[in-house]
Amino acid sequence: MKTLKISALAAAVLAASSVSHVALADVESNFGATSNYLWRGVTQSGNAPSLSGGIDYSDESGFYAGTWVGTIDWTDETSDDKGAEVDFYAGFGGEAGDFGYDVGYIYYYYPATGYEDSNFGEIYLNGSFGDLGFGVAYTINSDADDDVPFGTGDLYYNVSYGFDLSNDYSLGLTYGYYDFDTPTSDSDYGHFQVDLGKGDFTLTISKADKESGSDDTNFAVSWGTAF
Repeated sequence: MKTLKISALAAAVLAASSVSHVALADVESNFGATSNYLWRGVTQSGNAPSLSGGIDYSDESGFYAGTWVGTIDWTDETSDDKGAEVDFYAGFGGEAGDFGYDVGYIYYYYPATGYEDSNFGEIYLNGSFGDLGFGVAYTINSDADDDVPFGTGDLYYNVSYGFDLSNDYSLGLTYGYYDFDTPTSDSDYGHFQVDLGKGDFTLTISKADKESGSDDTNFAVSWGTAF
């Protein structure tokens, strides 16, 4: 969502630890590349490289809207589900003293993946206070059944802390938890992520609970830019 998606591929520490400031420019484009597209602790690119790009509109009132596209690969042993993720979003962000806020809606659309019921939309609220960040997202609409993961009613929470190091390095720590609105909690999982950033590059180390589908430690090196 907005620069949060850039950060997911290039500077996750900034997205996780703070709320994006609304740019004064009316339109901004972004492009990114990563060795492994990680989203909420789970690879979306089959532990393989992914490319992304997007465009955003914003104004001085705090309103923003945009779209983001990234390559994904949900391939497993029985299918070849390569495709794309296309996000559409709009929201409002701002600051009140040391407190930052960002509220909006995002729709995740997955064309050409072979999973017609994968599309869903969330309302989200992100906040920051100094170096501390927090957020919650609620699945308000979904093409999936209500009693399965990624159906209506799911909640995702995250807390994070980011700070600057010497020599223009930055470090971010994030913990997230996915609470699926299903009859049991068998699919619920938490994940922890460490991001080391310098300039346009980010090194990410991420590990999720086994309920996510894999408890392997994931690594990613990402780059991103906006213009």
